[in-house]
Parts: sequence; structure tokens; C-alpha cells
Amino acid sequence: MANEPIEIKIDNKAVNEKLLELAKRGENLRPLMKNIAGIFASSTEENFKEEGRPDKWVDLAESTKKQRTKKQKTKKQKWSGKILQVEGQLASSVSTQYDDNSAVIGSGEDYAAIHQLGGKAGKNKKVSIPARPYLQLTQEDLNEIIEIVEKYLG
Repeated sequence: MANEPIEIKIDNKAVNEKLLELAKRGENLRPLMKNIAGIFASSTEENFKEEGRPDKWVDLAESTKKQRTKKQKTKKQKWSGKILQVEGQLASSVSTQYDDNSAVIGSGEDYAAIHQLGGKAGKNKKVSIPARPYLQLTQEDLNEIIEIVEKYLG
């Protein structure tokens, strides 16, 4: 008798209805994933705007700043002075995708990973680029995701 499982049955119409409703909502998570992808996108935009959140990105080397300022005089397009935003290609390359079960964000640019993770770059890998994680969620972003999940499944 000690090894026999205990079975508890709930015969409550209201509880059963709520459980069925929750199961049905869980069948189609696409709207939820779309909202999560939206949070990813707005968070990333804010990361570029603030140049890192919650921690600021490592500043550019003085030599890089001088180089960009020099190029600015010879080109029609002006450097905004913002880190990772010489011409805006990286920021504009970031895109989201979602389906019934997932939400993702990323960039297809070849150099995207080196800016996110840091590492050696350039000719003969002589240049050290510090990590400047632009695809990063803050605790507030995570709390917002939890809130919309709870609301969706609520």
C-alpha cells in the first residue's frame, strides 16, 4: 500500500474550464512570440541609442575616433559620434523572426558577432575589439516578457 500512488480528482467545472482554456492558448503561441520579438527589437534599439545597457559599452579608442573624424571630412555622410553606428548598417541589419514556438533576433552582417562578443579582427587579427553587446536584454525587458507570458496564458 505504501507504493501505491495517491490520486486526487477535481470535479469542478470552473477549474476544468480554466485548464482547457489554458491548454487552448498554449496551442497557438504565435501572437505571444510576436510580442516577445517586439520586445527584443525595441530593447536592441534602446541598446544602440544608449550605447549599452545596463552597462555602457567600452568607449572607442582615440585612434578610431580620429580616423572617423578624418573620414567625416572627406565623405558626404557624417559620423554621428555613436559607437557601432558609423553608417548605421549594423543597427539596420538587426531583425527578428518568430513562429509558433520561438522568437529570435540577430544580424546577418559578417562583423555582427565580433561587436557582440568581442575578439581579434583586422589584418592578421592584430586589432582587439571589446565586446559591445547590442543584443542584450535588461532585467526590465525580462520582466516585461514574463508579464506578457503570464497575461497571455492568464
